[in-house]
Parts: sequence; C-alpha cells; structure tokens
Amino acid sequence: MMRALICESWRDFDALELKDVPRPPMRPGAVRIKVAAVGVSFAVQLVVAGKYQRKPPLPFAPGTEVVGTVLEGPLPVGTRVFAALDWGGFAEEAVVDAIHVVPIPDGLPLEPAVAFPISYPTAASALMWRGRVQAGDWVLVHGAAGGVGLAGVEILKALGARVIARAGAAKQAMLHARGADAVLDSDAPFRDAVREITGGAGVACVLDTLGGDVFDESLRCLADGGTLVTVGYAAGRIPTVPANILLLKNIAVAGLNWGTYLGWSPGDGREGHAARVRALWDQLMAWWAEGKLRPEVHAGFPLAQFREAMAEVRGRRAVGRVVLRP
Repeated sequence: MMRALICESWRDFDALELKDVPRPPMRPGAVRIKVAAVGVSFAVQLVVAGKYQRKPPLPFAPGTEVVGTVLEGPLPVGTRVFAALDWGGFAEEAVVDAIHVVPIPDGLPLEPAVAFPISYPTAASALMWRGRVQAGDWVLVHGAAGGVGLAGVEILKALGARVIARAGAAKQAMLHARGADAVLDSDAPFRDAVREITGGAGVACVLDTLGGDVFDESLRCLADGGTLVTVGYAAGRIPTVPANILLLKNIAVAGLNWGTYLGWSPGDGREGHAARVRALWDQLMAWWAEGKLRPEVHAGFPLAQFREAMAEVRGRRAVGRVVLRP
C-alpha cells in the first residue's frame, strides 16, 4: 500500500482525499519511481474538476510531472529521474512509460528538475516549433514568472532572442536577473510599451500562458508575419480570434499542447514523437549544463498540505514551480 491523493468524482481540488491505496501495477516497458516531488499547476485543478481536454478514469491520483528515484524497470535501481506521466503523480510511487523517463544529471537537484517534464518543453516547443523564434527576434512573454513563462524567458535567451517579460512588481527583479531585456508590469496595459520597446515594429512572437484580455491586446503587438502561441488560460477566459485581424496584419495564432507530443495514453501516437521529444529534452539538459537554464522552486509542501500548495498557484504568488513532497 501507499499514500496518494485520490479524486473519486469531478470536484474542486481542495476536496481531494489523502488515502492508503494499492501500489500501481507494473507493466511492460515501464519504470516504477519512488516519488520525491510532484509539480502543482493550474492545469491540475482543471483535470480534477473534469474540465480538461482529457478525463482520467475515476478514481485516480492526479499529477503529471514527477522527480524521484527508480525502484524497478529498465533503468538501474536508485537512478535519479524526472518523468512525465498521464496521471498518478500525487502519490508515493508512480509507474511511468520508460520513453518518458529521463535520468537527472549530476549537479541538478531533484526538486528543481520537476520543471523539466512539462514546463520547459512546453515553452521550448511553443517557441521553437510553433513560434519559430530566431536569434534577434523580439518576443513578448506573459505570466513570465510562472513555470512555463520563466522557462520561456530562459529558453529565449539561450536562443539569442530579445525578451519582453510581463509580471507583477514583486517578481520583476528576478526577471531582469534572468536576462529579460525589458520587464513590464502585469497590472498595466502593454501595447504601447511593446511598440516603443521594439521601435514601432512589434514582436515576432507572443508566448501567452494567460488568455483572456491579454490575448486580445497581444494580437495588436505582433509584427508583420508574427505568431501568437497560446499555451494556457490562467486568466480564466478562453479567447476567440477575430479572423479579420489575422488577414489585415499578416499574423498567425498557433496552439501548443505538449501532451500531443507525449501522447496522453498508449496507442495514440507517442511512439511517433518519441525521438523528437527526447531530442528536445536532450537540448534542455545541454542548456542546463551550460548554465543557461536555472529551474526555480518557489515552495515545497508535504502531500497532506496539498490545499496550501494549490493556494500558492491560484494566488499567483509563485515564482517558478510549486511542488508537493509525498
């Protein structure tokens, strides 16, 4: 038996229950991991509420990004790893397909590595694959102090791009320290400031983790041929696109769902993307080794304090990631 946070019906995240449940069964091609930390994100509460694009079979333990040590499987026992999984992370043990388990290099602490299964590759694939950002491009990053946003700032600097980052006043000094070329207050309008910073040209790409009114104003910040990449809706409203502005400004809107490349469940294409996913993780590890990526843990809580952990995310107080420790 093991301890896990269990969702038995679609509900508010705070209504989850900590229970003793059977250990997850092993399966061919999988790795059993003793979980040291699991990421807490805005998306998790959507999954628990049944409002996400996929619904795990009830009952289940939520959690899709873990770090820990190998207990069983093709990797040596004791190997430190990070992993992306369909669900099951808010537990003392998790069983993960081996293609989504990556050894953690020496020198990278376990808890900060929780940003590498999803946050960093979400930002990287959004910017590199969908936004096609090039060195020298101006890029606007919303929610720049959050998990995906902060990863985006660092990745853009690794690519040689120029970054305009938006965040609350308390988080702005950290963004300057991470290399942002300009930092704007997230409580203020930003269209005119972006135009001034870019000499009137606008930005080549927008990384939008928020949606809502931010999305609408961002369309008017794009340069000719620019792309807005939408990766989440933390602001609450899923925006719609007035198609005429795409035509008039020669701009594009692209979506990025990292789960499409991982595959949410066996048989839906994960093997076809495995090489591309692994190559991206390899690139991220190379950038970390070069000192270009510095994953940040804002706070860690024991599993029983899951409500307090989510409150940090909901309250937008986090700089980087919030984790639970089973």
